[in-house]
Amino acid sequence: MNFKSILLAVLVLSIASCEKPKPNLVLEVTTFNLKTTSSQKTFNELDAMVESNFTIKQPGFIKRQSAVDKNGNYMVIVYWNTLTNAKASMDKFMTDASVADYAGMIEGATMKMNRFNIHEGFTAENSDFIEVMEFNLADEANLDKFNKVNEKVAVKVTAPKEGFVQRVTGANDKGEQVVVVYWDTEKNSDAALQPFMSNHISKEFMGMMDQPTIKMFRCSTLGSINTPMSNKDKAIALLNSFNTGDTSAMAYVNSENYIQHNLGAPDGAKAFEGMLKMAPDSGFKAKVIRAFEDGDYVFTHSKYNFFGPKAGFDVFRFEDGLIVEHWDNMLEVQKPNPSGHTQFDGSTVITDLDQTDANKGKVKEFVDTILLNGEMDKVVNYINPNAYVQHNPAVADGLSGFGDAMTYFAENGLVMEYETLHKVLGQGNFVLTLSEGKFGKAQHTAYYDLFRLEDGLIVEHWDVIAPIPQKSEWKNKNGKF
Repeated sequence: MNFKSILLAVLVLSIASCEKPKPNLVLEVTTFNLKTTSSQKTFNELDAMVESNFTIKQPGFIKRQSAVDKNGNYMVIVYWNTLTNAKASMDKFMTDASVADYAGMIEGATMKMNRFNIHEGFTAENSDFIEVMEFNLADEANLDKFNKVNEKVAVKVTAPKEGFVQRVTGANDKGEQVVVVYWDTEKNSDAALQPFMSNHISKEFMGMMDQPTIKMFRCSTLGSINTPMSNKDKAIALLNSFNTGDTSAMAYVNSENYIQHNLGAPDGAKAFEGMLKMAPDSGFKAKVIRAFEDGDYVFTHSKYNFFGPKAGFDVFRFEDGLIVEHWDNMLEVQKPNPSGHTQFDGSTVITDLDQTDANKGKVKEFVDTILLNGEMDKVVNYINPNAYVQHNPAVADGLSGFGDAMTYFAENGLVMEYETLHKVLGQGNFVLTLSEGKFGKAQHTAYYDLFRLEDGLIVEHWDVIAPIPQKSEWKNKNGKF
């Protein structure tokens, strides 16, 4: 070997020895939804405290980011030195009292977590928007070829785009892949999305994925957004004042214009405040089980102790951030129904936000066709015959339970007649209807029905059926509806 060749070899070895080895780190991605009764504003504030008071103190911690999309789906990304560090932190999190309030606001059934091995550290400090894509490779995909195409996407497609900050990729022992892309703003992420989907390199990249396994998250970091108190937060705060006697939540009620449809209460905000002062020594109680928002309306499903245990629905209408109108319906708490369900248990998870209008339309059609017009032969067009959970205290699950109840009423000279549908409110897979009719011995009755839908069919039902007082007993002139 001549001197020139030896010198070249030495230089190559020297350069190689100066290159930093790629780190072996762990990326933890957790997604979840909040309970329908949780305040997003309060949760975001607690999230910052959890990071500063708990997560950063855990061994092996590197970086944590929390983000949320426009539909309220949350994502928390944490970088760890090792898988052991990540697992130890999660084990402690599940039992640590300091994070109990935060964890209690999360809908546990929606929580999903995945961990990936990565070979690059976090550098995207100036990022306000995050894209995460998780997926499996298609059975026929070659891993080496995929990795090469993945690198092309990073260098030739994503990195040149305006606002790009960092791209992180990884995989785990289950063969699942992850791509995390950090952008400075949502606007620049949006601008890059369509060019990415139409690029021939990107199409080759996406074509190597098992399409049904692809999960995409596009979220704004919590630090980049301002989360005001929502109308739902305000309605829940007002109901919680029954528990505390604190009248500060009255600030969310329009003091000059508050229309009351609870026929046992006078109009005006002061009447509500006066009702709190009428509480017995044991006080009033209100546990909000489900809460939903539909435009200017908030509707809730609660367990009350209001002169005795009661199940109730409340509807609030807002104008300019203040409550200006209220409807409700209450019934004494009953024993579990023939299928063992109570008036309160069952699903609380909001899904299918993009199907809100379709689900409201389906339920309206159900009420019109089945409950108002009595076309019972069409019931399978609206209720899932194989999965229908019933929470009415007297009715069992399934279409057979519904039919048995109708037969019992007919044989005993009782009625359950829906005469007028007054309101249809919904959020995602939950729809509430307010109807008027007759019940039992033809008593004038208010029907509040809450439906949960899956794939366009009703799969769960709660209700409160309560008599409407005689007009001579009304304490306001607004009517029940």
